[in-house]
Amino acid sequence: MPNPSPQEQPYPGETAGMDPRPRDEMAEYTGRDLLRGRRALVTGGDSGIGRAVAVAFAKEGADVAVAYLSEDDDARRTAELVEATGQRCVLLPGDLADPRHCAEVVTRAVRELGGLDLLVNNVAYQQNANSLTEISEEQWQRTFAVNIHSYYRVTKAALDHLPENSAIINTASINGLKGNGHLIDYSATKGAIIALTYSLAQSLIKKRIRVNCVAPGPVWTPLIPATFPADKVQEFGQQVPMGRAAQPDEIAPSYVFFASDQLSSYYTGEVLAPIGGIILPG
Repeated sequence: MPNPSPQEQPYPGETAGMDPRPRDEMAEYTGRDLLRGRRALVTGGDSGIGRAVAVAFAKEGADVAVAYLSEDDDARRTAELVEATGQRCVLLPGDLADPRHCAEVVTRAVRELGGLDLLVNNVAYQQNANSLTEISEEQWQRTFAVNIHSYYRVTKAALDHLPENSAIINTASINGLKGNGHLIDYSATKGAIIALTYSLAQSLIKKRIRVNCVAPGPVWTPLIPATFPADKVQEFGQQVPMGRAAQPDEIAPSYVFFASDQLSSYYTGEVLAPIGGIILPG
């Protein structure tokens, strides 16, 4: 991928305004019916990693419900891609910082898909700040409301519907593994997601519900130009050994792996970190 041009967008960002456009439509991906007959809810599924996951799941035979904030154009494009595979797509707009909406998206997904077998907690919010003192109370509260409280609330609601052999997949981040001085609140929530994954995996193992986590490094999605200054966007991803950000299409197969009993039936409480060659201790 060529380096991004200096650019900014209003939050939450949209794919059409990005230069270059991300690869997030799984155009070169061929499914093998690994998820045939499954029903998935993907939060933050309108674009980026969420879109790529929704399309990959559909190519593997799953119907998909996509929860997203307000990015209607991106969400409609995701629905087109899912439906082009012959699978159903349900669009669920609204703010997952709202506790009531977290329950509503689960209720609607179950009603419209006829059940639920896979949950991908992927929605995220971030804002760049140079120090803790720059983070307002409002920003801190919203980051936690979206990034970790929604994972708790959506998962709790989904547990009333998930049968045995279901899978929950959470999206964390390299920043939850090593921290980030410019994304302090975001990193704190991503670390919490990893701990939540470990704990839920232990809690739900007797119910035969597997819980795993994907913790990517830098990925080129609309969230980046929507939350970073233009000069930081231009440098995005260059710090990793591979020298570039990942494309969403490169990350989505990790979610297919965790969703498929055929591939990962003995995996729970695991964190898979596609981070471009960064070596972490431990």
